[in-house]
Amino acid sequence: MNAGQGNIPEKVIDVVLQQHDIVDTVSRYVHLTKQGKYMKGLCPFHSEKTPSFTVTPDRQIFYCYGCGKGGNAIKFRMEIEGLSFPEAVKIMAEESHIVLPEGQGAVVNPPNPERDRLLQAYEWTAKFYHFLLKNTEHGKAAMDYLRSRGFNDKVIDQFQIGFAPDRWDTLVQFLTKRSFDLHEMEKGGLLTKRHDSEEDYLDRFRGRVMFPISDRNGRIIAFAGRILGEGQPKYLNSPESKLFNKSRILYNLHQAKPSIRKLRQIVLFEGYGDVISAWEAGVQNGVATMGTSLTESHAALMKTMADEIVICYDGDRAGQAAAMKTIPLLESISLNVRISVLNDGLDPDEFIQKYGADRFNRQIIDGAVSTTKFKLIYLKKNHILLEEDGKIAYTKEVLPIIAALASSTEREVYLRELASELQLSFESLKQDCNEIRQSMQKNMTDGDNNDKRWNNGRQKGQVSAPTLLPAYHTGERRLLAMMLQDAEAASYVEKRLGDAFNIDDHAAIAAYLYAYYAQGKPPDISRFMSSLHDDRLEKTVSSISMMDTPPEWNVQELDDCIREVQKVPQKRQIDKKKEEMINAERSGDFLRAAQIASEIIALERQ
Repeated sequence: MNAGQGNIPEKVIDVVLQQHDIVDTVSRYVHLTKQGKYMKGLCPFHSEKTPSFTVTPDRQIFYCYGCGKGGNAIKFRMEIEGLSFPEAVKIMAEESHIVLPEGQGAVVNPPNPERDRLLQAYEWTAKFYHFLLKNTEHGKAAMDYLRSRGFNDKVIDQFQIGFAPDRWDTLVQFLTKRSFDLHEMEKGGLLTKRHDSEEDYLDRFRGRVMFPISDRNGRIIAFAGRILGEGQPKYLNSPESKLFNKSRILYNLHQAKPSIRKLRQIVLFEGYGDVISAWEAGVQNGVATMGTSLTESHAALMKTMADEIVICYDGDRAGQAAAMKTIPLLESISLNVRISVLNDGLDPDEFIQKYGADRFNRQIIDGAVSTTKFKLIYLKKNHILLEEDGKIAYTKEVLPIIAALASSTEREVYLRELASELQLSFESLKQDCNEIRQSMQKNMTDGDNNDKRWNNGRQKGQVSAPTLLPAYHTGERRLLAMMLQDAEAASYVEKRLGDAFNIDDHAAIAAYLYAYYAQGKPPDISRFMSSLHDDRLEKTVSSISMMDTPPEWNVQELDDCIREVQKVPQKRQIDKKKEEMINAERSGDFLRAAQIASEIIALERQ
């Protein structure tokens, strides 16, 4: 068992790979089209206009010719979601209802004492702040504030809400008494240094209601602190650390997972208070970003768990503008998106307090509108529709949105609604819409991600010449490609070449492959890659696997490749001898130069 597998038995990894077809796994994130025996699409790991991302169903691997990323289904989930190998296997096992064996199946990351100490410190700090809130005079004002927000004791306990007193060293003393290294605690985001000192530390959070932030497994990794009373910033998050990357973390995901998986739906909020209020109102599939815009990592993570996202942002202009920005990111990965419409500038928490849980569920969650409907509502606010100029300007803004819809039925529904609302001719609106649609189709370019730059020089007239590899390099790759497909080919190469590959990575792959077949395992590229646990080697194997090789190996081709590989040390020896001969001639030792020349001739004959 490989230590990098986090104590997960190989048989579990094999079953996970069997249950997660590479095409199904990748298709949740990438639109693939069939091209011969391959599937192709635009790479999710870098921006490109021409598809270079390739999936090989019969070998159960992916490889991108643009950025070089490659691997099996587990590796794809690791890359797209930022997971460790054990985390990816555990999640994929859960999705396929595969039971990890007791004890030996526990997911364990490689030992990291500093990380473990930091996790311990965060857990104890959360309990400490929670105790101060509920049981001390310090927390009384914070508790009054929370009760005024409608938070009862049950929900305060459920979310482990706490309070950081408005003092400089409350947490410093708490951590010092428990023998934590204060420098580690500062790096981990719990403390901060005095401006005038390298040695003295202060509490980072003071006078704030504290909301613990957990990772998807429920371990506390950060805090969000809301100031009690007036002051700036209103919310203060922990800084990014070994534990906390806000572009990958969704607040409350660890508690929301069961409901999300059951409903295949996520309700996305802007703030922690909204998530907690909605939870009490019965919406237990709610999450929030960490005071930042939704990122591609957030979207990819949500895609693994849900088919539909309901965006429930604040009803003010800022909240609605943020929702508009979020729509394209979610729709680009084929998630169904609906938007909650909150009137009067209310946020979800305020709506629940004002109108109650039933109306919130019925009107705001169940009544969330399509993205097209939301865009029409949002843009309408910019125009005075009682005036002719306002009607015309509004129509010019919304017709391209309707024209972009793929369904002719959908387009007709919105056009009829628009005609009725503005008292305009449906036929004239339909004609204008069709003209816009035709213009769009003419101007469409191949690919996507056009606003991003990565290798976008690969356009018409600017295609770079392919890099030609030395003959021995190609020979080594061909040998490995045939060895990956056939254990007998690997045995033949092992007897005649062993590990005498000229490129270190190729020698390492060959050694792993010999060991893999020695265990009696059948040729299976995806399974073999799971045994490597080396990012560079996995990429190299993915690249080699994409080579076209004969369906069955033959001795002549193997021998030809082995000869090319064996020539390299001899050629290097000849080059070295030539250098020695030149030096002998320069120093006047012509007898020695002649002797070396004879040696060179003998080597060249070989």
